[in-house]
Amino acid sequence: MSLRDWSDRQGEEPNWSIRLEFGLVAALVLGSLVIAVVSLVWAAAASAHPGGLAADGCHNDRKNGGRHCHRAQAPPARERPPASGAVYYANCAAARAAGAAPVRRGDPGYARHLDRDGDGIGCE
Repeated sequence: MSLRDWSDRQGEEPNWSIRLEFGLVAALVLGSLVIAVVSLVWAAAASAHPGGLAADGCHNDRKNGGRHCHRAQAPPARERPPASGAVYYANCAAARAAGAAPVRRGDPGYARHLDRDGDGIGCE
């Protein structure tokens, strides 16, 4: 469009359909951006940490120390009597209370349920 054409059109009635179309396109683009930002924020909040959970819905918090849960606690595991005089710890709290934590593979009382990450050291 030349400058002469532009100056000639200044006296014309405004074309409302073009303005309406531009407004709709702008609203769609802005809405899409808002949805994209909300989706990214939601995804970041949902995957605060990708680590797995134990059967009770809890896991060790290596960054802050301790243990925290994401679901309701499961009922406590029933105590199993030790087989033929062997040492058995139902959970890490029992191993810590007995002064045996951390329990290494091959030590009395070591069991797979105490070693969540499978590195051979239970109740880290």
